[in-house]
Amino acid sequence: SVIELSSSQSESASSSSSSSDGEEAGGSGGARKKKKRYEGDKFGVVLPPGFLDPLPSKQKQVMAVSCSESSFALAAVSDRQFWKAGDFDDSSGGDWSYSGGMDHVRVHPRFLHSNATSHKWVLGAFAELLDNALDEIRNGATYVAVDMVQNMKDDSKMLLIEDNGGGMSPDKMRHCMSLGYSAKSKMANTIGQYGNGFKTSTMRLGADVIVFSRCRGVDGERPTQTIGMLSYTFLRSTRKEDIVVPMLDYEKRGQAWSKIMKSTAGDWENNVDAIVNWSPFTSEENLLQQFDHVKNQGTRIIIYNLWEDEEGQLELDFDANEHDIQIRGVNRDDKSIEMAQRFPNSRHFLTYRHSLRSYAAILYLRIPPQFRITLRGKDVAHHNIVSDMMMSQEITYRPQPGSEGIPKSSNMVAVVTVGFVKDAKAHIDVQGFNVYHKNRLIKPFWRVWHPPGSDGRGVIGVLEANFVEPAHDKQGFERTTILARLESRLIQMQKSYWTTNCHKIGYAPRCSKKDLTNGNVSTVSSFSDFFADNTSFFLSVDSPFETSTTRARAANKGRAKTADLPASVRDKVSKKSGKDDTTTPRKRPSSAARLAVDGSGSSDEDRESNSGGSRPSPSAAAPRVKKSEASEKRRVSPASTPPAFNDDEPSPLNPHSNALARIEEENQLLKLRLQKKEEEILGDVLVDLQSEKEKCESLETQLELATRKYEELSKEQECLINLFSEERKRRDADEALLRDKIKEASSTIEELLKKIRMLERKNS
Repeated sequence: SVIELSSSQSESASSSSSSSDGEEAGGSGGARKKKKRYEGDKFGVVLPPGFLDPLPSKQKQVMAVSCSESSFALAAVSDRQFWKAGDFDDSSGGDWSYSGGMDHVRVHPRFLHSNATSHKWVLGAFAELLDNALDEIRNGATYVAVDMVQNMKDDSKMLLIEDNGGGMSPDKMRHCMSLGYSAKSKMANTIGQYGNGFKTSTMRLGADVIVFSRCRGVDGERPTQTIGMLSYTFLRSTRKEDIVVPMLDYEKRGQAWSKIMKSTAGDWENNVDAIVNWSPFTSEENLLQQFDHVKNQGTRIIIYNLWEDEEGQLELDFDANEHDIQIRGVNRDDKSIEMAQRFPNSRHFLTYRHSLRSYAAILYLRIPPQFRITLRGKDVAHHNIVSDMMMSQEITYRPQPGSEGIPKSSNMVAVVTVGFVKDAKAHIDVQGFNVYHKNRLIKPFWRVWHPPGSDGRGVIGVLEANFVEPAHDKQGFERTTILARLESRLIQMQKSYWTTNCHKIGYAPRCSKKDLTNGNVSTVSSFSDFFADNTSFFLSVDSPFETSTTRARAANKGRAKTADLPASVRDKVSKKSGKDDTTTPRKRPSSAARLAVDGSGSSDEDRESNSGGSRPSPSAAAPRVKKSEASEKRRVSPASTPPAFNDDEPSPLNPHSNALARIEEENQLLKLRLQKKEEEILGDVLVDLQSEKEKCESLETQLELATRKYEELSKEQECLINLFSEERKRRDADEALLRDKIKEASSTIEELLKKIRMLERKNS
């Protein structure tokens, strides 16, 4: 009838009263405090301590009671905050006297609070209760409903979690209320495994919980229904030193439900009184009415006395959204809520920390199609964040077994789907991996890479890692070697994906120059491709801003990219290079000539070309070679002999003539290029203009058709209105005619009745 999760006080009290003197004297070892004996003057009767002390005055007793009540009331007010609920003064040390046999470990009610502190995040407590409902799919569950209901006693808000699973028998209910019992750890495809989730989650959401569960009869047993209350308020207010859980059990015999008496009728009444006094319900009949919601099987959980924040408001916000349950405080960010409206594909990342609807949508990787999660009267739409990705890739990860304590198993594999969120081009800071374990989300948007700056933004991923063990609160993983290696591999995946693809969403390329030249990166940015192509073009074609040195360097660099140029430009380049190659061949100047020009054994052209890392082309070096040969001839020949020059080489008497011709030629080339560019741009503009014109024409045609259709529909509507009005008039006329006929018939009947009466009178 009353479950105590450790040894009971009544057992200790009864055993201590029956313990013998020898038990107290021997075997205690000084660990237990001996009871003092007080003997009377004549009979030697053992009296309790303080029995013969004078009684206090009545005024002092009243003051003591009032002080204790006021202090308890103040404590109750301050303890509505979860993180302060465990800070209360329990001066009672309890009865630890020897009870014979083996001692039991006692569990103080304060443990309920300290055990619930494993949930740092309140939405994680909701997830535990949803897990229990999802595990009931194997017993026929088709839905779980989370809602807010009103307390009929004080009109406060309560949480309701209800499912239509297999329910709990009386024994299973006792296991649920106890610590560490879990049959699911031996079952496949179940989430629960530690036997602690119900206690931690309910006590994290509120101070008290009452459970109604109905179970079908299986294996020849009768159907049962059980009521159990786990109340932190009850345990503290009555100063219990063990966790006591009042319970009521019923079984169905025929069409009626009868009580299951596990002890005396007085114990049954004590359980009823405890539940009625410390629950939101006013009578046993009111308690039994809750099973009307459960139907044939299922469980109905009501959590009341919900925790408050530092400002005296409920920690859970039921008013922000009528179809959602949200969290107040630091988890709620108005900026993130506003961004979620602008970037719908990033909505779950921005809102899952404070919104139960957003968190429940991504809580499970897969949900059976026949199962529904309902939150405050509206179904939660299941969401897989893979649908929020673009340019996604799948990578298979297998940890290498046998090293660093990693076991060998064929199940140690995870398929990682990684990609950019569809809102990544807006450069918002959204990134992380959703890591699932046995279909349950353990690490939402786990941020494994923490680089400075904007690297890694927009990259999200999904994987199911069943080979990593989750922590007890299912909000993280145990820090093991396997987890460390998985984290390291995820960092590598995100780095590689970001470095390769970041330019596609508007970031500067992260590829090094060496990777670009060696072709180690599969793709580069469109801007870098354009720059490379245009660089080769400008290095291949003469420019008025070039010097002889830059032309010499560009000669070899430009040949590799000449084939990639447009056909018209390639023809001009070939003509230009052909003209240079058909100049009159020159002999390479001798060393004496070079010494005469430079005096140091090397000419300026050689020094510049060597510093540039390439050999000058014949066309670029020809003028300087002719100067060297002319200087040599002037030194060798007599002064009266005039120097001879070719027509092709620049004359020293007129050094600016060829330079001017070159500039004009280059000017013509630039004009041709500019004209071609203008034609291309103008052509693109004309094409765009034509397409826009066609769009406008099509829209005008559609508008005209829509206008015509609207006019036709208006005419049809007018015709229908006229028909209806005519029909109504006709019906009104028929109705008036019928009424007239009815009146005539009535008058005829009255006349006939009068005649009948007259005939009767005559006959009489």
